[in-house]
Amino acid sequence: MKLPDLASMSDFGARIAVQLRPGDVIALSGGLGTGKTTLARAILRALGHEGEVPSPTFTIIETYDALDPPVAHADFYRLADPSEVEQLGLDDYREGAVLIAEWPDHAGGFAHEAGCLQIALEIAEDGRKAIVTAGKDWLERLP
Repeated sequence: MKLPDLASMSDFGARIAVQLRPGDVIALSGGLGTGKTTLARAILRALGHEGEVPSPTFTIIETYDALDPPVAHADFYRLADPSEVEQLGLDDYREGAVLIAEWPDHAGGFAHEAGCLQIALEIAEDGRKAIVTAGKDWLERLP
């Protein structure tokens, strides 16, 4: 899917947001500067978050409990080993919430989960390109 500008990224985020259910994972991968945090912000804004959406690069996990469904936005870039996810208490953050995971491979990945929507972002000539792979729970609600 082509995402030539910020408006198309916002629209894509809004289409994802209306389909979200507790337990879903939005796994965002791609190199630095490909738009992972931009897409996460678009999803959060479409869910009704009006405040700042800081990148969780340093905090690792930011929570948005007032949203419906609640969201845990994580950036696993700084993890040295996937086993560190247990130390973060990720399962507690995920309970009844959606997980937006940047750099999911650093946390061991989530592709094995039925509720995982994997989105690989790449820089393209005309902006960005998203390659979407859906877990079985997403097959009938793809954005």
